[in-house]
Amino acid sequence: MAGYAWLVVTSATAVRVLAERVPRLPSDLLVAAVGEPTARAARAVGWTVDLVPPDASAAALAASLPETTGTVLFPRSDIAAPTLVDALRARGIDVDDVVAYRTVGTGDEPVALDPPPDAVLVTSGSVARQVARRLTPLDPRTAIACIGPGTAADARAVGLPVHTTARDRSAEALLDAVVEFLAPSVPEQEGQP
Repeated sequence: MAGYAWLVVTSATAVRVLAERVPRLPSDLLVAAVGEPTARAARAVGWTVDLVPPDASAAALAASLPETTGTVLFPRSDIAAPTLVDALRARGIDVDDVVAYRTVGTGDEPVALDPPPDAVLVTSGSVARQVARRLTPLDPRTAIACIGPGTAADARAVGLPVHTTARDRSAEALLDAVVEFLAPSVPEQEGQP
C-alpha cells in the first residue's frame, strides 16, 4: 500500500476485504469513500476518511477527488462498472484498478416464494440481475425497492418494476422507503385525529 496517494472505496465489502488483508493503512494514505455508508464501514475498521462526495456515486467521487500526482488505489468487485476508473483516468490521474473480490450468483434454479413477499430489496445492479433471473415472474403485489437511482435504473434495465427508491444510498433509507411505500401515512384531515 506504500506509494499510493489515495485509497478509493465504493462499497463496504471492499473495505472489509481490504481490512482483512491489510491490518493498518500507511499514515500518509488518504481515503475517499463513495458515500456515508461506505465511510462508516471504513471508520469502523479504524480508517480516517478524508473525502465523501456530496452525491453518493462513482461519478461524483471521481469529480470530487482533488488533483494528485500520486497513484490512486481502487480495490473493487469483479463486476464493478468502469465509471470511476474511466473518469479519473480522463482527468489524468493514475489508477491501479484492482479486483479485490468476486461477486458470486446465488444459483441458477428459479425460486418460487410462497407466500409472495410484500417487498424485495434491491441493493445493487447485481442483485437486480439475480432477482430478475431467479425470482420472476414476481407476484404483482410485490414491491421492488431500490437503494438508489443507479440501482433503480439497473433494475428497470432488466425488466423489474421499481415501486420505491431510497432517498439516499443507505440501508436505513431503503427500509424507510419500504415502510413508507407499504404503509403510507394518511394526512390529517380537519376534524380527524
